[in-house]
Amino acid sequence: MLVFLGYMGSGKSFVGQVISEIIGFKFIDLDSYIELKEEMNISEIFQKHGVIYFRKRENFYLKELIDADRNIILSLGGGTPCYYNNMELLLNKSFIKTFYLDAGIKTLVKRLWNDKKNRPIISGINDEDELLEFIGKHLFERRPFYQQANYKIAVDDKSPRQIANEIISTLF
Repeated sequence: MLVFLGYMGSGKSFVGQVISEIIGFKFIDLDSYIELKEEMNISEIFQKHGVIYFRKRENFYLKELIDADRNIILSLGGGTPCYYNNMELLLNKSFIKTFYLDAGIKTLVKRLWNDKKNRPIISGINDEDELLEFIGKHLFERRPFYQQANYKIAVDDKSPRQIANEIISTLF
């Protein structure tokens, strides 16, 4: 099982799909999996049940996927590694290889600015300086969790194919 973690916009899902096509493992995006199981989108879950409910369900579905199939590529939500015992669950299984896709703040701002309407957590941010500050604070809090991953892959100025090839070369 390959697990990709990192901040939103770091390319976890895109790179995961590229690698899935190359090595033939099934690709699963954890947020999409949660939406399927809960029969509502992430924004609706947050609005209807709140963040604590969401994080509990996220932990439940992460465990479900870990126990289900070893031949998958799993893309986590940006906050997943930071809650409950999620990183411990991932790091304590020898068949799981975790990859932190490390994108710089400027790269993240560039990628997220035009996509913020699809990202509830940043949809209310009105200028790029505010987004830069928001991401900086968030990364400061989350990076200690991300850095526990088995591998750290710098993604700035690399294509998804280059990142995928770098990841594959660490495995084989």
